[in-house]
Amino acid sequence: MLIQYLLIALGVLVFLVLIAAFVCFYIVFYSKQRRPLGPDEYNIPPGSVYEAYRDDMIGWMKQIRRMPHENIEIKSYDGLTLRGTYYEYAPDATVELLFHGYRGSAERDLCGGIERCFALGRSVIIIDQRAGGKSDGHVITFGIRERYDCLSWIDYATERFGKDRKLVIGGVSMGAATVMMAAGEDLPDNVVCVMADCGYSSAKDILHTVIRQMKLPVKLLYPFIRLGGLLYGGFDIEETSPMEAVQKARVPIVFIHGDTDDFVPYDMSVKLHEACTSQKKMVTITGAGHGLAFPADREGYVEALREFEEECGF
Repeated sequence: MLIQYLLIALGVLVFLVLIAAFVCFYIVFYSKQRRPLGPDEYNIPPGSVYEAYRDDMIGWMKQIRRMPHENIEIKSYDGLTLRGTYYEYAPDATVELLFHGYRGSAERDLCGGIERCFALGRSVIIIDQRAGGKSDGHVITFGIRERYDCLSWIDYATERFGKDRKLVIGGVSMGAATVMMAAGEDLPDNVVCVMADCGYSSAKDILHTVIRQMKLPVKLLYPFIRLGGLLYGGFDIEETSPMEAVQKARVPIVFIHGDTDDFVPYDMSVKLHEACTSQKKMVTITGAGHGLAFPADREGYVEALREFEEECGF
């Protein structure tokens, strides 16, 4: 009888663990079906820090919707349809591949990126990451799987524009983590630079930070979050990290971060810059919140990238 009670208790415990892991997976990693925006709808990130730049963001979105562009589709390594939009500055210009942040979209997070790329004389593809924007998928992996999508976009751009066309890979927040982790892989020689704007050092680090910001118990919740990713998403959140990748990267990396970022701590970029073993540059944008480095200082942002471009000789 005692054994039966123990087995029942164990079964209940396992059931509760599985339920807790699923709830954590659903909250942290699952992305519902995204509704397409109407012609007069504009997706502005939530939070008071973005209100000061609301008009700028809407202006950029209106502008890029009117600009000549080409919608692009590719297949991911695991069969998802990934979508992006190409804006051409000049037929032979360097092409930048830009990736958005967590639960974002290419238009929302990267709308100012077209202006910035054109200011540098670059064409650009803004990319909806898996489980974001117009791309397929429902599981966000904080850059773990997304880094392979970045490699697929590099393959697409190389095949389309030729092996001699210079490519830059860049991203904001989780997009920065995506391109940093891609930089730890074997990149082709035409990828000449990585631009990491307000990226985190690892998924574990940023999840710990957010849990603490919510005043919840890190040691209790994080194991269930990781287990949820393993059981229901099929990936390990600790498989690799930007911190590991920048120590293996051979391509130049420019780190950009606002020093008043209250979501991804500024110190994460500082530590990434210190750990990076390739050619590197740290750019601090004073007074910029999360993802707002370019809107906060357009001229300084562009000039810093232009200087790094000259330093790297591409």
